[in-house]
Amino acid sequence: MNTPQQPATLFNNALLFDGTSSEAAEGVNVLVEHGRIAHVTQDKLSAPGARIIDLHGKFLMPGLIDAHFHAYGVSMDVTKFDRMPPTLLAHHGAKMLEGALMRGFTTVRDAAGADYGLHRAVEIGLIPGPRVFFAGKSLSQTGGHGDLRPSEHVEACPCGYSGVLSVVVDGEDEVRKAAREELRQGAHQIKLHLSGGVLSPSDPLWMPQFSDAEIRAAVEEAATRRTYVMAHSHTADAAQRCVRLGIRSIEHGTLIDRQTARIVAQSECYVVPTLVVIERALEFGKLAGMSPLSLAKMQEVGQHGRQAFDYCVSEGVKIGFGTDLLGTLHPYQNAEFAIRRELTSALDVLKSATSVNAALLNRTGELGVVAPDARADLIVVDGDPLRDIHVLERGDQTIRMVMKAGVIYKDAL
Repeated sequence: MNTPQQPATLFNNALLFDGTSSEAAEGVNVLVEHGRIAHVTQDKLSAPGARIIDLHGKFLMPGLIDAHFHAYGVSMDVTKFDRMPPTLLAHHGAKMLEGALMRGFTTVRDAAGADYGLHRAVEIGLIPGPRVFFAGKSLSQTGGHGDLRPSEHVEACPCGYSGVLSVVVDGEDEVRKAAREELRQGAHQIKLHLSGGVLSPSDPLWMPQFSDAEIRAAVEEAATRRTYVMAHSHTADAAQRCVRLGIRSIEHGTLIDRQTARIVAQSECYVVPTLVVIERALEFGKLAGMSPLSLAKMQEVGQHGRQAFDYCVSEGVKIGFGTDLLGTLHPYQNAEFAIRRELTSALDVLKSATSVNAALLNRTGELGVVAPDARADLIVVDGDPLRDIHVLERGDQTIRMVMKAGVIYKDAL
């Protein structure tokens, strides 16, 4: 089975945000052919045989990119899915991906769990969803954020742990071998855990994780495949280690201080804040299955997340767009836009979710832009997010069309 093909599509009279410009342009015409953007112009275009869509001034922009997504994140209670049968898990993943696509996300970077099978199912059209850049299983030290065994659990054989989202490895050689294995299975990037986390039961948030040698081993192995490492890093110390040791993508960064933000800004690193998961988990986490311990940790990061984001903005850090939602919180994915708008400009928020994330994924010019030769990932929005970003928060009603690689998956025009 292959991804469905559609004839050429000509969008006329769009209010266009191209992913990089500071303003939207009026009266733009965009021709899509063979899954890519062929022309972007304010001149009249002729396209015999193409489907012609007159947008009457509606907002046209690149498809959204979520750089911290969990397709297999079935619940905020990880015990609900950590030993779930793979076939059942895959059906959950398909549903998560379809929901994201309908919310306007044509690309996601899965931050732990998703695998080649799920990626390939989207690629060949078995399931509708965003294209998936997956990390496979994230790598965690014993007792780190990826080690989801409860403290009272005692292994009959101390031979490690491998769950749905992560695998435990200790020592430079184990990290190197595990990274090679994920890359062998097609992983687009490697994920490490460098600080404590919210949902893990045995590590405090402040805990540094992995040695420098272990981290360098993962970075070296990723480089052999011309890719990079993303790292779960709440603390300022973890973020600074990312800079020093060659990690490209700092995930969360909720405890970054101004000095650290300044250091990150002078590096090649990106920070991918995930504010919506903090705010929605504090509001609905108990209902979503979070333990009292996890809720207490979430309250701790919640006290600092917005301030850390503000430091990153003011110091000029490259800021990606991510959400990190699990389970019943997935439908709040578009709420990240409104939360960020309280802290920075609408333009910067839209760029984060388009061209900045494309650069983070090493896909500049291919994704996150409306430009000739780019992938034809486009959404049509009722309203102008540059003037009122809340229209994206109400995406179920306001995102009227979703096109990925020239194929229309949602059409409510």
